[in-house]
Amino acid sequence: MGWDSALLLSLAVDAVMLTWVVVPAVLLGILVGAIPGFSAQNTLIILLPLTLAMDINTALAFMVSLYCATHLGGGIPAILVNMPGTGGAAATTLDGYQMTLKGRAQQALVLCFVASTVGGLVTSIATVALLPFLAQVGMYLRSVEMVAVMVFGLVLIAAIAADDPLKGIIAGFFGLMIGAIGTDHIYGTPRAAFGFLELYDGVPLVPALIGLFAISEAFSMMERSTIVPRSAVVDSRAHWADTIEGLRLSLKYWWLTIWTSFVGLLIGVVPGAGASIASFVAYQQARMFSKTPDEFGKGFAPGVVAPESANNGVTSGTLVPLMAIGVPGGSTAAVMMVVLQYHGIVLGPRLFIESPDIAYGIFFSMTLSYIVMLFTILPLARYMSQVVLIPTRILVPLILSLTIVGAFANREYVFDMGLALVFGVIGYIARKTNYHVTAILIGIILGPLFEQYLLRSLRIGQGDLTILFSSTTGNVLWAFVVLSVLLPWLRSRQQERQRRIERETPSALTGDQPR
Repeated sequence: MGWDSALLLSLAVDAVMLTWVVVPAVLLGILVGAIPGFSAQNTLIILLPLTLAMDINTALAFMVSLYCATHLGGGIPAILVNMPGTGGAAATTLDGYQMTLKGRAQQALVLCFVASTVGGLVTSIATVALLPFLAQVGMYLRSVEMVAVMVFGLVLIAAIAADDPLKGIIAGFFGLMIGAIGTDHIYGTPRAAFGFLELYDGVPLVPALIGLFAISEAFSMMERSTIVPRSAVVDSRAHWADTIEGLRLSLKYWWLTIWTSFVGLLIGVVPGAGASIASFVAYQQARMFSKTPDEFGKGFAPGVVAPESANNGVTSGTLVPLMAIGVPGGSTAAVMMVVLQYHGIVLGPRLFIESPDIAYGIFFSMTLSYIVMLFTILPLARYMSQVVLIPTRILVPLILSLTIVGAFANREYVFDMGLALVFGVIGYIARKTNYHVTAILIGIILGPLFEQYLLRSLRIGQGDLTILFSSTTGNVLWAFVVLSVLLPWLRSRQQERQRRIERETPSALTGDQPR
C-alpha cells in the first residue's frame, strides 16, 4: 500500500474523534489489569453485547484501549504489593517490589507508567510503518526457532538463582514438573492429572499466578503490620520530587525502553507466545547487556523498565497476525476477531486494500489510548504509592477476597479457587525457605511451550536433534542464548579479578604483604 497523506490524516482525525470512548476504556482497563485474575479477555467477553451494538470503528477503539490499559494496570500491584495483576507483569515484581521496600514505590510506578506507555506508543507507530514486514515474522519463527526463544526465558531461572544456584534450579525444575501436568501435546495422553478433568488442559496459569504471588504474599503480610518496613515508611510519603526522579530515570534508560519494546513486538507477532514470555525474555536480555547485572533483583530501575516496555510492546504484535492473515495472536485478539466477523469484516491481506480505515485505524486508536494513558495515570502515581501505607489488617482480607474471585473468573471453575489456595501454600513455603517463586512460575509458563515446540521439531526431524540447528534464524538465536549465559559469567570473572587487583595494589605500593 502506498502511503496516502490524506488517508493518514483522516485516520488520525477519526482516532481523536473517538477519545470519548477511549478514556473510559483506559480507566476500566487499568482497574481490570490491577486486579489479579481479571483480564482483558474476560472483560471483553462480558462486554461483548455492548461492543456488538457499537459501530465497528468505535468497538475496535474501545476494545484496543481496554486491552492496552490492562497491560499497564498489571504492573501496579506487582510494584506495590508484590502481586502481578497479569502474567506479563510477573517479571516486574523482581525489581519493582524491591524498590517499594526501599521507599521508592512512587519512582517505580512512574518508571512502569512511562516504560509501558512509551513502549506501547513506539511499537504501535512502528507497526503501522512495518506491518507488511511484521506479518512475515511469524513465518520465520517456527517450532525450531521457538525452542530457542523458550530457552531464552528459561535462562532467566539461572540469573534469578545467582545467589543460590541449587535452590534456583530446584525451584525451576519444580515449576517445569507442574507445567508438565495435563494432556501430552503429541499423543494426547493425560499425565499427572490425578483424574481431575480440570487439569487435562494443563495447570491453568491464572490460579497458579494468583496463588504463588498474591495469596502467598497475603499470608506473609499477616505476619507484619505494614507492607514496607517501618524504616521506609517516611520515604514512602508522597512527594512530587519522586515523580520527577522517576521521569529522570525513565529518560536515562530511554534506549532500554525502545529496544525491549521491540522485543515485545516481535514476540507478540508469534501466535500463542504472549506477554509473559516477552517480559521474561526482555528482563533476561536487559540483564545480559547491563554493565551491572548484579544490581538486578535488588530494586534496579532497568528491572522495571525492560519487562514493562516489552509487556506493552506485545499489544501491537498480537494484532498483526489477526489483521494480516486472520490468525489471532492471543486470546484477547480472538475476542476482537469475533466482533470483526460479526460486522462482516474479512481478515487477511485484502483487508489493507478494501478497508484500510479498519486495518490501520486500529493502530491509530492504540496510539491514542497510550497518549491518554500517559497523561491520565502519571499524576496518579503520587497517590497510588500511598497504598503501601495502608495497614495489612485491612489489605489482607481485601486481597484474599479479590484474588479468590479472580481465580474463579478466568474459567468459572470452583476447582480453580482451591487450586489457587494450594499454590498459595506452595508459594508461602517457598518464600519462607528462600526458594524463588518467580523461578517456579517461569517453569510453569515456559515448560509446556518448550515441550510443545521441542516435540514438534523432533517430529519434523524424525527424532534427529540436529533439526534444532537447521535454520539460519534459529542458529542466530542459539548464538544469543550461548552469549546470554557466557557474558554474565565472563563479566563476573572480570569484576572479581578487578576487585582482587584493587585489594592487592595498596599492599604492593607500600611493600606490605597481604595477610
